[in-house]
Amino acid sequence: MSAPSSKICVIAGLGNPGKKYELTRHNLGYLVVQEIAAIHGWSFKDEAEFSAKVAKGEILGDKIHLLLPTTYMNESGRAIKRYLDFFKLTTDQLIVVSDDVALPFKEIRLRLMGSSGGHNGLKSIEAHLGTRKYARLRMGIGSELNNRDLADFVLENFNTEELSELAKYVQKGTAVLRELTNTPITDELISRISLKDGT
Repeated sequence: MSAPSSKICVIAGLGNPGKKYELTRHNLGYLVVQEIAAIHGWSFKDEAEFSAKVAKGEILGDKIHLLLPTTYMNESGRAIKRYLDFFKLTTDQLIVVSDDVALPFKEIRLRLMGSSGGHNGLKSIEAHLGTRKYARLRMGIGSELNNRDLADFVLENFNTEELSELAKYVQKGTAVLRELTNTPITDELISRISLKDGT
């Protein structure tokens, strides 16, 4: 097992398990990480000891771990903490992909640290890891709630207009993550990858 480094090698996608949640806005992190596995032909396996589905493979000769917590969103941190501890990996080697209601649909932001912004998955990760300092790829799902409850909004399926753009948007997210794997994240990289309208 290699010694920990500051290069990203664990990609965790946030979402809720089960078919009923597959195309909900809150599962955008799942969708992006699943697409990475599909591109490389990697298969997810249920790993009960981590409360997660896990896929592994290599990109340019370096091992990459893909993680989908199966704990439901508000306990995502438990699965991530267990996984990092078991493989003796550090938070510097982790990037989390999550939906973000504060960003418009198709807008992407990369950050090395930050608050949860009220996101239950990020709250759980912060609580279990004991730090806000971990990379996260924030994928906008739009903030036009129109007086709807936030929980209802994020657990709704993408609407017809969003679905027409979803595949392209997910592919943009995977392209960013593949560039980040096994690469230290710098301020220049953050600036360049904080993309407007998925372009």
